Amino acid sequence: MKVVMYTDGGSRGNPGVAGSGTVVYAADGVTVLREIAYVVGKGSTNNVAEYHGLLRGLEAARDLGATEVETYMDSKLVVEQISGRWKIKHPDMQKLALEARRIISGFQSFSITWVPRAKNKVADALSNDAMDACAAGHPVGIVQRADAPATETPSPAPAPASDSETPIPASNLSWLGERGPVTRLILLRHGATAMSEAYQYAGRTDAELSSAGRAQADAAARAASRWSVDAIVSSPLQRCRDTAQAVGSAVNLPVLTADNLREMDFGAWEGHTFDEAHQRDPELHSEWLEDTSIAPPGGESQQALHRRVLKARRALVDEYPGKTVLVVSHVGPIKDLLRQALGTGAATVNHIFLDLASVSVVEFWDSGSLVRSINDVSHLGLD
Repeated sequence: MKVVMYTDGGSRGNPGVAGSGTVVYAADGVTVLREIAYVVGKGSTNNVAEYHGLLRGLEAARDLGATEVETYMDSKLVVEQISGRWKIKHPDMQKLALEARRIISGFQSFSITWVPRAKNKVADALSNDAMDACAAGHPVGIVQRADAPATETPSPAPAPASDSETPIPASNLSWLGERGPVTRLILLRHGATAMSEAYQYAGRTDAELSSAGRAQADAAARAASRWSVDAIVSSPLQRCRDTAQAVGSAVNLPVLTADNLREMDFGAWEGHTFDEAHQRDPELHSEWLEDTSIAPPGGESQQALHRRVLKARRALVDEYPGKTVLVVSHVGPIKDLLRQALGTGAATVNHIFLDLASVSVVEFWDSGSLVRSINDVSHLGLD
């Protein structure tokens, strides 16, 4: 069995808050087998973090039963040291390299190749996730709470959308064990606006719902009686507040707001279509689509969005343990919450489609997370 893996590591301060990221693919280089964000510690260097990224990948490849391992890193130092072309003087790295070579010796075939950072974006994003977790107090080790499932036991097939409207017997989730208080988030994307209908980037603009958007909000309100929500929390932008208020009036609940649930700031691309933004900044726009650390001119990166949405989700879980919360937000934050519940890396958001006024359902508890449904539009009467 052959696997292809990309690894990275970083330190904010060098030495400082450090983490590593690793993604392991099947032989096709496309199918993801493992994504690992690992907290290295609060006093480590870039190079030590990069070695940890390599080690976590080698351990995953071994556990998966790989016999051939093809490795790519953007650390010239680690690549040359593991290849035996450069000497290792740092005592910490000597130990890490020794452990790496011990695992490598168990494979039939191993190769390691340097690649530029631009070709190592998934691992880089995972290492940033790990550094964020480290800064937030996560102990040394693989990031699990909120960012990875607590178990690798395969989940059962997704339930039909209608099942999310009624309580599911606990026996159906027995494979998860005792979860403790579970916070369910029903994620409702706001209804249509004139900007969404024109396919324009709409982040900080406080756009109103269009007539179609108001109809979508009313449809969500009619469905809300089946959701049994305990609270409603919305982005402060009007298109979300108006959508949330339609539901709140139907279920007799007030609408609270959380600033961290607002949409990504698209900066100079605000109000432009995809093609217009690309014509304005062709190289930057292409890089932004591929690299989560890049922000639009004067705007916000995907990584920055993730950090604040993570704070918003943790606040909701702390505030509403064991409750069901309707979260009314935008496509960017909702995709990020789905990514958090899936326990995957930043690239996941590029593989999720969300209709206007769609509903997705996720759950979080102290040591894990679960996705129940994505992009349910049955309440809108759509196919």
